Amino acid sequence: MRDFGQITIVGAGPAGLACAIVLARSGARVVVREWKDRVGHRFHDDFQGLENWSAETDVLDELTRAGIASDFDHHPIDRGTVFDPAGRRHDVRGGRPLFYLLRRGSGEGTLDRALLAQALAAGVEVRFGDRVRAFDGAGILAAGPREAGVIAAGHIFDTDMRDGAWLALGHKVAPGGYAYLLVQGGRGTVASCMFTGFRDQARHVESAEGFFRAQAGLEMRNPRAFGGYGAYRWPRSATQGGHPVIGEHAGFQDALAGFGMRHAIRSGVLAAECLLDGGDYTARWQSELGPSLKAGIVNRWMFGLGGEFGMRLACRRLARGDAGDVLRRAYDLTTFRRLMLPLARRRYRKMLADPSCSHTDCDCVWCRHGDHGDHGVEEGKIILGGTT
Repeated sequence: MRDFGQITIVGAGPAGLACAIVLARSGARVVVREWKDRVGHRFHDDFQGLENWSAETDVLDELTRAGIASDFDHHPIDRGTVFDPAGRRHDVRGGRPLFYLLRRGSGEGTLDRALLAQALAAGVEVRFGDRVRAFDGAGILAAGPREAGVIAAGHIFDTDMRDGAWLALGHKVAPGGYAYLLVQGGRGTVASCMFTGFRDQARHVESAEGFFRAQAGLEMRNPRAFGGYGAYRWPRSATQGGHPVIGEHAGFQDALAGFGMRHAIRSGVLAAECLLDGGDYTARWQSELGPSLKAGIVNRWMFGLGGEFGMRLACRRLARGDAGDVLRRAYDLTTFRRLMLPLARRRYRKMLADPSCSHTDCDCVWCRHGDHGDHGVEEGKIILGGTT
């Protein structure tokens, strides 16, 4: 390994911490600089899914091969219920876990807290409350979403409901996206995941929760409001000022459904490996992540074109056989998807695709909590700004 001196990683999300773990375990001196006061600051102990369908390999095996332990709380989910826009129920299941249910935030057992502990154990120095305006030397940018193409809002809660996973499609409960209800071990998360209509966030959350009360027996005790946001796009190189850009800072996100943690962690691992072996980061992420990212952009475009009729067809197809196989094939970059890609990329050439969110008199998650600062390169140095 070349001696880079100190390697700076800007951002302590899953991408940044995964990158730090790989580098430190190979002997590099790594400092992670995070401008918030804790890890997982964007999350609230809410349930999320680490998808397991976009590749033949199991995602936990993928983490193990990268030297990252799955020592966070996680539960394999191989079945669930999907409701189409007409409210019809479709039971789906996979031959292996469709996703792993985990929690995000700064609490014990969360993905973020576990990755932080692994990084510290590997010798990484992590500085919180450290707002990076510029830095010199080797470094990697992992500062999270710069804009929002999708938001999720709802409640986390305590409950006596049985464990399970429910998903609902339809523009009333989640315009352009889906609503979800996840329950495990007496705690739950319910949310509307919206790809447009951000300004009407409160109304869509109310509709989603009303739907799940009627269709899935949603019962909430001690509900606490939460919200999150994500960004997706196709970057030209995912480098800035000569430095690799990883995770959602680069736009690495599943454009169809917003299951981007696997992409984020993998991009961090790839950036670390390229620093260690002198590889071309742009070529490597385009080869390993590119096909799935491109397929996701086409899927998002087709999902919008299909409307609620297409949603009904998708529900029936998922329930017909192994839902994991159906989803995996959806992320194959087939000849048809390659032909459709230019049209899809033209539609989603900007990360923020929601015309209703103008940042004026809007109370959506992004407008209240997003990082709206300017980010650029000045004289070869990385310049990072923004406010909460």
